[in-house]
Amino acid sequence: MHSLLRTGTTEYSKQERIELLRLAHQSIDAALKERKLTVLSPSPHLAEKRGAFTTLHLGGRLRGCIGYVDASNALYETVIETAAAAALHDPRFIPVNFEEAAALQIEISVITPMFPIQAEEIVIGKHGLLIANSGRRGLLLPQVPIEWGWNREQFLAELCHKAGLPGDAWQRGAELQAFTAEVFGEQVPGESLEENHSDESC
Repeated sequence: MHSLLRTGTTEYSKQERIELLRLAHQSIDAALKERKLTVLSPSPHLAEKRGAFTTLHLGGRLRGCIGYVDASNALYETVIETAAAAALHDPRFIPVNFEEAAALQIEISVITPMFPIQAEEIVIGKHGLLIANSGRRGLLLPQVPIEWGWNREQFLAELCHKAGLPGDAWQRGAELQAFTAEVFGEQVPGESLEENHSDESC
């Protein structure tokens, strides 16, 4: 898991990360109460249109992940929407309940626009991938092959399987695109809710 306290050169400050993670938690809570979370833009930066994925972990295991490639909404709105969707509408899982929601660790991946890439150009841990062929699409975030210990060929094969394609479809004319992401999340459940809101360090 990537801590929200992680340091280094990034586009989003520690406080901006905390704000987005906090909004994700609040959105899940609101969705469970069958109401929509409506907030004002936290800042002009977070109001910029960006694609993003919200990933939920429970007890160290994946509990949901939903996101959007297209930068059609403000980042903070995308996080609000994808957090609720990951909790309640990921088809791989039953909906999160109130007890689970309190124990979720949230991770957010803010992604760059897509660009074409050749297989030999892929860098594990840097590039996320999207494959498309015959009306099927599959996407994997850049942290996934690191978490599973995949090499480049395994990454590509698993990407194909995610799309419902043969494992070698990337060698047989499928369209391959890449993106990078700024990834941050919580080391412990609800960490962002407990952070000092006035802490502006990066």
